Amino acid sequence: MGEPTAGTSQPTAATAEAENYVVISADCHGGANVAGYRPYLESRYHHDFDAWQAGFHNPYPDIEGDDAERNWDSSRRLAELEADGVVAEVLFPNTIPPFFPKTSLVHQPPGASDGDLERRWAGLRAHNRWMADFCADAPGRRAGICQIMLHDVEGSVAEIRWAAEAGLTGGVLLPGAPPGSDVPPLYAPDYEPVWSVCEELGLPINHHSGSAAPDYGDYPAAQAMFLLEVVWWAHRTLWHLIFSGVMERHPNLQFVFTEQGTAWLPEEIARLDYYHHRLSGAGAAAGSQESKFGGAMGALSLKPSEYWARQCQLGSSFIRAAEVPLRDQVGVERIMWGSDFPHLEGCWPYSHQHLRLAFAGVPTDEVRVVVGGNAARVYGFDLDALAPLAARFGPTVAEVAQPLGVEDIPDDSLRCPAFASARFLGG
Repeated sequence: MGEPTAGTSQPTAATAEAENYVVISADCHGGANVAGYRPYLESRYHHDFDAWQAGFHNPYPDIEGDDAERNWDSSRRLAELEADGVVAEVLFPNTIPPFFPKTSLVHQPPGASDGDLERRWAGLRAHNRWMADFCADAPGRRAGICQIMLHDVEGSVAEIRWAAEAGLTGGVLLPGAPPGSDVPPLYAPDYEPVWSVCEELGLPINHHSGSAAPDYGDYPAAQAMFLLEVVWWAHRTLWHLIFSGVMERHPNLQFVFTEQGTAWLPEEIARLDYYHHRLSGAGAAAGSQESKFGGAMGALSLKPSEYWARQCQLGSSFIRAAEVPLRDQVGVERIMWGSDFPHLEGCWPYSHQHLRLAFAGVPTDEVRVVVGGNAARVYGFDLDALAPLAARFGPTVAEVAQPLGVEDIPDDSLRCPAFASARFLGG
């Protein structure tokens, strides 16, 4: 499949003028099958694992059957991504780690009284070690993300240090701390060691939509409510980290907000700037009532929009065509295209068509940074090393420049919101 060689994460003259785009998906998912995690568990957990596996029920039809293999079959995965024009990927978890009832990406933090925290932690560590091996199987083409457990800050710091040594260049997955959970909110000072070690090691912090939402209960409408609101709960992390001073204290720490949409950001940043003004000393000078509740606002040296421009990125999974004109407001250098492979709502196997739908008419230099350059910068991919693969598999500049008409949208692509939006909403 071709292994990248030494080069740079910054585009050289050769990559900046190449006929093919270097496409890096900033949002992909993978994991071992259930039995595949056992070798990565400490032996003292094997008996418990065997009992757990015997009673295990997979709640996700999309990670069953032959197609589930694309989560852990390295050769098949590379071949399917290459056929889709993607030469490198950022890997979030997907399959269910040991001792979890569902994927950790959407599962709420277990209660401190559940009595299962130790085993859950062992399951996440097993996933991390599997992920390190999986990434090593395709050098330079996978940036794996390390999972941590908010209940154990000291253990999380140790795991993050291990991840850096193990080559998990994707950084750290920041779990959600939904209301009603047994973990402190993300604006609490408890997590300061986590922010510090990630800044020290140069690892980005990733927050993917899913785990920040509360428990919606067992009601007929619960799943619909989750889908309608899940990204909003993830958005909250942005203002929690800004207003609590995390970005102020750690100016070199980078944050990525993935699969949360793109169009929300300009209005939200404007709202945060407004509240910062009202809650800060500036607001107090103007006699603002809100300034009486400003608290830590006076310690912030920048506006929220300035923290965003300095430290934040969007993992823009299957970005809608209607969102692309907002790229200047978000920051072209802050948007990273993602396919969401192998999720059913992702744009695989129609990423070529999706790139045409989204980026036809966008200047070539901007397309290059959004579909690959920004991810290379954030996650340490080597653009020069990936260029030969892109020359074989990547979409050409000329191809992406050709608009995709609504009539040309494949009927079986409408499971993907980007295509469905274009077909039914015109953008």
